[in-house]
Amino acid sequence: MTESSYKADQCDLTSSLGYYLTKARNVLVERMDRAVKPLGLTAQQIGVILMLSSRRASTPFELSRAMSYDSGSMTRLLDRLEKKGFVVRTRSDTDRRMVKLELTPQGHDAARQIPSLGAAVLNEQLRGFSAAEHATLIALLDRFIANGLDGGANVGCGFQPELRPESRERID
Repeated sequence: MTESSYKADQCDLTSSLGYYLTKARNVLVERMDRAVKPLGLTAQQIGVILMLSSRRASTPFELSRAMSYDSGSMTRLLDRLEKKGFVVRTRSDTDRRMVKLELTPQGHDAARQIPSLGAAVLNEQLRGFSAAEHATLIALLDRFIANGLDGGANVGCGFQPELRPESRERID
């Protein structure tokens, strides 16, 4: 975009992109919470289960970093998962200061069930979307995220769709 779409003096909370992204996240988390409740898990907890199952992380530090959680929040999350019997903590044999995380048999069983539950939730949320719309949504969100990673400078509210000069057609 060549011109900022949001104007500070036109800030409307319920029509801002931030509002819609937050609302979409909350709807998805609520729906996922309901789907994984029979497993004894929450949407927040399945991320840990999947990260450990896929071996993308094996320590609390790696999990915190990969999931963008502070160490205190991750400790509380792991405490709950350990108490429920999904995760076990052990000290490293080579460095006693390091805590290793492993899934229990119950954790592995949950990890096998989560993908089908997650797919069902996502498919229901995407009901009525064409394959092209789904691909566009992913591509746009990917670009939106990438803009944040490079320290994006455009912050504001009051969205104003850009118009194509040649057709005066709305781009939004």
